[in-house]
Amino acid sequence: MDHVHGLLRMRVIRGVDLAIRDVKSSDPYVVVRMGKQKLKTRVIKQNVNPEWNENLTLSVSDPILPVKIEVFDKDTFTPDDSMGFAEFDIHPFMDAVKMHDNGVPSKQIYNIVTPNRQNSLAEESCVKCVEGKIVQDLCLRLKNVECGEVELQLEWIPIKKSKQ
Repeated sequence: MDHVHGLLRMRVIRGVDLAIRDVKSSDPYVVVRMGKQKLKTRVIKQNVNPEWNENLTLSVSDPILPVKIEVFDKDTFTPDDSMGFAEFDIHPFMDAVKMHDNGVPSKQIYNIVTPNRQNSLAEESCVKCVEGKIVQDLCLRLKNVECGEVELQLEWIPIKKSKQ
């Protein structure tokens, strides 16, 4: 088994102005992938501005792997329709975790990530320490679709090392 550095709790907060894939609306859900891990949110019926507020937890064994999210429209009789995807790198987040673990004093902001062509950020994102926890709020612009964004919050959960 790979060495697990810790857990990445991803709160899928909401979708904003998602694409319409049915007659008047969509039945969206989010799929999150990191390496071989794959997690899904529940389906929100007939809503292009869904509020999931759902926590999904990934184990981080290789912090180089990107996190990929894809939004789908749930269909009954046909394959689910894609409503766009986004990908982001957790390097800036993991750098903040290392600084925090190495005794760098807690401060409000560890890192600021700006939108660029290599990431799916819709706006600037800060990695910060809140109540002793490393968190990052992300607003991701979906690609390969006419419109839509997904808001997430990342939180680091350290794994206690057992004494041997």
